[in-house]
Amino acid sequence: MIVSLNPDINRSEFDLLLQLTITELNNQAKKKPDAIATLSGRNLEPYVKDIMTSLAVGTVFEGSIELIGGQKFPDIVVKKYYGVEVKTTTQNHWKTTGNSVLETTRVEHVERIYMLFAKLASPVEFRCRPYEEVLSDVVVTHSPRYLIDMNLAKGKSIFDKMALSYDSLRKKENPIRQIVDYYKSKLKPGEELWWIDTENINRPSNIIIRIWSNLSVKEKQALKNKSMVYFPELFGNSNDKFGRLSIWLVTREAVVCPNVRDLFTAGGKGEWFVREKVYRNVPRIFLTLFENMPDIVETITQTPASELSDYWEMKTTDQNKLFDWIDLVALHAKK
Repeated sequence: MIVSLNPDINRSEFDLLLQLTITELNNQAKKKPDAIATLSGRNLEPYVKDIMTSLAVGTVFEGSIELIGGQKFPDIVVKKYYGVEVKTTTQNHWKTTGNSVLETTRVEHVERIYMLFAKLASPVEFRCRPYEEVLSDVVVTHSPRYLIDMNLAKGKSIFDKMALSYDSLRKKENPIRQIVDYYKSKLKPGEELWWIDTENINRPSNIIIRIWSNLSVKEKQALKNKSMVYFPELFGNSNDKFGRLSIWLVTREAVVCPNVRDLFTAGGKGEWFVREKVYRNVPRIFLTLFENMPDIVETITQTPASELSDYWEMKTTDQNKLFDWIDLVALHAKK
């Protein structure tokens, strides 16, 4: 790998090109949001490349912008030195799972990479930041991957936490060893590192396994809310209604809960007031549901319909997912 002696070669000019590119993309997003919103995944990369090429005319970057095909990293290369990695989300947030820590597909000679992120949910918006500034953490699929957060504050990246620069880590012979050592140093009593098997290739999880009792109150409630969204069978009376939840807590959230049933039954039944009417002997899980309804609706809103379809074992859409969830809860509750 070639390491440039001048890492800031044409840096100000390239930063300006990226600023102009983001401005143009956001202008187009305002003019034709529906059309831009369809440019998910691989369809957006050539679109961004064409805009950059047009804006580069008359600059030192004219004729040097390449769209890299296949599974290479990054997606766009400029002057064989700068790179632009393009990511998209159809949800209304700025986070996604990024590239492998190992970077085995990195294009040769590319030294400085930027993350160009498209939020294709309304309102459609584009942002761009230096790659290393938006890598907040490491999660595990079939191999460790970076977690991207376009809202990440400066000084809060995984590299800041490790007190090691991005370039220093990526050029190590075994970068994963360094990451494992870092997470080991943060373990609490009763916690272990773990590795997701290859069947979970597209399902990122925390890299540390934790016991339920070690979680904060906020974390516990967030997981309960997700559970009530993802597993509507919890509102029924099946003998194995907690089975899928138990597996999910371990494989997806890296949390071991010895008494899953207690999460929704502890405290017994109670009362719930609706206007002036009192409902008595209401099961605890419904009381938990009612008390956290705004957060639960938000969870449904932020979870892609395709993911909910997998959990619910039925087809749903972004337009109907809230109503489908209500129907599923009602169906199981009747039992």
